[in-house]
Amino acid sequence: MSRPVAASRRLAVQPFPRRVRRRNGVVVPFDPARIEGAASRAAREASRPDPALGPAVAAAVGAGLVARFGSRPPGVEDVQDAVEHALMTLGFPEVARAYVVYRHRHAELRRAKELLGVRDDLKLGLGAVAVLKERYLLRDERGKLAESTGEMMQRVAACVAEAEEAWCPGSAPRWAEAFAGALRRLEFLPNSPTLMNAGTSLGLLSGCVVLPLEDSLVSIFQALGHAALLHQAGGGTGYSFSHLRPRGDVVASTGGTASGPVSFLSVFDTAAGVLAQGGRRRGASMAVLDVSHPDIAEFIEAKRAGGLQYFNLSVAVTGRFMRAVTQGAQHRLVSPRTGRVVARLPAAELFERICEAAWRGGDPGLLFTDRINRGNPLPSLGRIEATNPCGEVPLLPYESCNLGSLNLARFVTGGRVDFGRLGAAVHLAVRFLDDVIEVSRYPVPELEGPARAARKVGLGVMGLAEMLAALGIPYDSAAAVRLAGRVFGVIAGEARRASAGLAAQRGPFPLYEQSIYPGRGVGPLRNAQLTSVAPTGTISLIAGTTSGIEPMFALAYVRHILGRQIAETNPLFERLARDRGFFSGELMAEIGRTGTVRQLRAVPADVRASFVTALEIAPAWHLKMQAAVQRHVDAAVAKTVNLPADATPADVQATYLAAWRAGVKGITVYRYGARPGQVLTLASRVAPAGHDDRCSQI
Repeated sequence: MSRPVAASRRLAVQPFPRRVRRRNGVVVPFDPARIEGAASRAAREASRPDPALGPAVAAAVGAGLVARFGSRPPGVEDVQDAVEHALMTLGFPEVARAYVVYRHRHAELRRAKELLGVRDDLKLGLGAVAVLKERYLLRDERGKLAESTGEMMQRVAACVAEAEEAWCPGSAPRWAEAFAGALRRLEFLPNSPTLMNAGTSLGLLSGCVVLPLEDSLVSIFQALGHAALLHQAGGGTGYSFSHLRPRGDVVASTGGTASGPVSFLSVFDTAAGVLAQGGRRRGASMAVLDVSHPDIAEFIEAKRAGGLQYFNLSVAVTGRFMRAVTQGAQHRLVSPRTGRVVARLPAAELFERICEAAWRGGDPGLLFTDRINRGNPLPSLGRIEATNPCGEVPLLPYESCNLGSLNLARFVTGGRVDFGRLGAAVHLAVRFLDDVIEVSRYPVPELEGPARAARKVGLGVMGLAEMLAALGIPYDSAAAVRLAGRVFGVIAGEARRASAGLAAQRGPFPLYEQSIYPGRGVGPLRNAQLTSVAPTGTISLIAGTTSGIEPMFALAYVRHILGRQIAETNPLFERLARDRGFFSGELMAEIGRTGTVRQLRAVPADVRASFVTALEIAPAWHLKMQAAVQRHVDAAVAKTVNLPADATPADVQATYLAAWRAGVKGITVYRYGARPGQVLTLASRVAPAGHDDRCSQI
């Protein structure tokens, strides 16, 4: 009988320490299963899998610790030393080496975090800790960090739960505990301003706001002042410039001529840059111009000479324009001041110019405004003309978006999606977001009324690609599209039920009777809008998962963040490689060079298929995924169709036309290498050229 098997039979009577002391000094119960898991993973990595090894190591470690420490709790380092000793004593030196390497890497990560000066009790990634230190964690009056990563979550939960007191006095502590649990487990995270500002003097918890722009200097510079206050507090802004008179138009009050919307766009961008130096995060804005505006050609080319780094650009297009493109018809340009047609040109020619600009630098995207307004829950208040910075929340003037995202990767259990836990998380998240509206403070007085009148929230997701990979489902497959549709169907249905439940307790949103719902037989809801899919650039970094519904950018890459370059490897792939025994330093070096495994025969075929990366996915699959999700989403879906470096303007045209036909509300493309200074790059690239940065700050 081998020593491991004999030892495993003694495990039932083997003594173990009752407690263990963590590195932060907190004493917790001793868990032998953690030792078993660590030893088993090291054994698989060393190609020595043995189901009896884990229990045998745990038994030997327990005996050694009890003999050495008696009733005193050993420290974590003592336990890890004991694991190394047990592996050597039991005759598994190669497994011990694998364990030592794994332990050393984690020690280096801890030391890096210590150099940053962050207490990370949530065990987040280095990139997440770096961004939290710079922008999110509170500081004392001397500028020293005053909270840990976990304490940040507690602060946010306690602040938001204060809203519960209005409905059930004394219930806030219970809901604060429930909210904090979901946040600390990284199952759900709200948008960045909520994490930054909850419980602070700033108090703005909304992610983004659409501000009105009318054709007057008073309106323009009032919007500019409001934007400054919002950017200072970490919020984003969206605008429609479509009402501004075109360049060269007459100004009756002065006898001069107008400078046009693009000139004012530059003013807004400059102001955002100034605020970025002292604000909570990089400014983010969306500028929209109607495709019929006489200055549309200038708008399309606005980024060609550089600048406008704080703006995303989108052209608002109608079904009539898109049909004119496909039919070879003429398109009219109309003065917003007079309503008169000032020019006609072939629609296809203008469309080609839009697509060539998008091919060159990623802007402009398209907003399909007819489709957006068919989904407008409050058409009596006017037509929606603009969105938040990444396009996932079309809003009326002065409306705000209160966003939060469920981490789908956290709801995979035993090789399947745990729809029961997911549904419960939806109910908690909707309650959280409705409470955000109650406790948020608004730096611009005009914002509070619309926020409370419609009570719009945007519950979305992150980690879709990680969820699919964990289930062994390729992103670019019919099975993935079907599952995504099913998941979002559950989220949408449970969100509606959660909102109806809150309406029964708290009353429906005040504009309910003016909304589309009574006419459609929908009972009272607390929220006029419930679902929206954001890009989740920063919060997915915090959660350690893939962003929004996007595929994986790469399996190994360099993240450029806050002046630092941080090499990262997909943690799910690394765990799987270790568990299935094909992990090696040589393999990871090759993945670090290319970012992909599709051509690596050392990786099992099913893993190569399920860990597909963005540039390996045909545009058609990007759109199929977006359309499948959009069918269940009230607002819109932030999605970038990634194109290879050798893509052509014709490829962009085909993608934009396919998006219109697919029924989505907006579309953005990004051609690999089209912009300098990207957030994510492959390690093999000398010059930064990687993942689209349009929405990385959300």
